Amino acid sequence: MSKAERLKYYMTHPASAVVRLAGTGCLPFIDDETYIKMQFKSRLGYALDLEHPRTFNEKLQWLKLHDRKPEYVTMVDKVTAKQWVAERIGQEHIIPTLGVWDDPDQIDFDALPDQFVLKCNHNSGLGLCICTDKSKLDIPKVKRELRKGLRQDYYLTGREWPYKNVPRKILAEQYMVDESGTELKDYKVFNFDGEPKLIQVDFDRFAGHKRNLYTTDWEYVKAAIEFPTEPSRQIERPKGLETMLELAGKLSAGLPHLRTDFYCIDNRVYFGELTLYHGSGCEHFEPASFGIEVGDWLQLPSGGGTSLL
Repeated sequence: MSKAERLKYYMTHPASAVVRLAGTGCLPFIDDETYIKMQFKSRLGYALDLEHPRTFNEKLQWLKLHDRKPEYVTMVDKVTAKQWVAERIGQEHIIPTLGVWDDPDQIDFDALPDQFVLKCNHNSGLGLCICTDKSKLDIPKVKRELRKGLRQDYYLTGREWPYKNVPRKILAEQYMVDESGTELKDYKVFNFDGEPKLIQVDFDRFAGHKRNLYTTDWEYVKAAIEFPTEPSRQIERPKGLETMLELAGKLSAGLPHLRTDFYCIDNRVYFGELTLYHGSGCEHFEPASFGIEVGDWLQLPSGGGTSLL
């Protein structure tokens, strides 16, 4: 969308314009609940019901506001999450860390291998660098993008409160590919109080992003979440599926909902990341009834949870 098209869109959709401004910190007087309600209506087209949440998306918004435990900050920080996860499932499932820095200028690119991944520890995507050939890397550009990532207040974009207190850093990890030799498929396991219920597989992320859904028995689910499915391209059941489900259960035990992401490489299962609020609770479900079905799996904490509002 061009700048002119964006301007026209926001002129005809003032609520979306307000949400965008508030999401960048330009309207600091808008509190979390007000912003969440505005963003929800703008993204999904219907009013958020926090009194009687029913859909998966509605319940995630409720959790943002009312289920606030200090350990969540550790879990969403891509640096500290590694230790948190390793203590529960073992260091052998952790992708090797190559370095952690506070500023791009601290990175010694000469010391990094020919292939590596750089990312910010507090956000999702902005600043990401997947290097497959260091000899072709535009280092000044990489540093500029990392600085953009470090400046981003990711908490403001969806009011996912744990990100507010994550100390911002740059993380370098070993570059990994799966059996395809060209990509690393994400196996995202949706867990509810320690029980895996649904697996989302993202593929072709940089060429038309597709997303297939499977049961824990690896049966294809005829539904979609935000991105199109591709029924004609069935993902082979990963050899490490049982291990993934076992690890997912351990990591999510005692939590109303946690998405645990894994990779399967050479029959070994590696941890990816932990996500408390899938898609920030603003992704479209098709059919809509599927969003209600998944919402039924999520039992909100009794007594209103632990609120830090």
